[in-house]
Amino acid sequence: MPRLPAKTDASSNTPNARAAAAAAPSPSPSPSPPPQWRFRARITAGERIAIGPGKIALLEAIEHSGSITAAAKSLDMSYRRAWLLLDEVNRSLKQPAVDSAKGGTAGGGSVLTEAGRELVTLYRRVEQTAAAACKADIRRIMAMLAR
Repeated sequence: MPRLPAKTDASSNTPNARAAAAAAPSPSPSPSPPPQWRFRARITAGERIAIGPGKIALLEAIEHSGSITAAAKSLDMSYRRAWLLLDEVNRSLKQPAVDSAKGGTAGGGSVLTEAGRELVTLYRRVEQTAAAACKADIRRIMAMLAR
């Protein structure tokens, strides 16, 4: 029995239709966001990062939400990961950065201690001071980027 050719849409398989499709502009890629300079300061103790941008962001999220669970969700991380980061921060400092109440009928919760609030404030101030001190050099580097 002879094989029949596969059916095609005649309107899209003509020479004119193929030429029109090839000449049609392809969707332009969405513009990428402008480049940003970001300081990513870390304090290390050997291979361990005692303080860094992720831990500071977690402390800020806890300050905002009052909960490790909510803070972890807002940063798209697991509760376990958040807890391990906080444990490392607390062990790295002379005084803990976070104080947590156990869950239960009242639901528990977490708050930054005075040391935790001071740590966040100082870390962000260092970032701002460094950015201000390096402003001219940062502009020159940014001007070198292809856009």
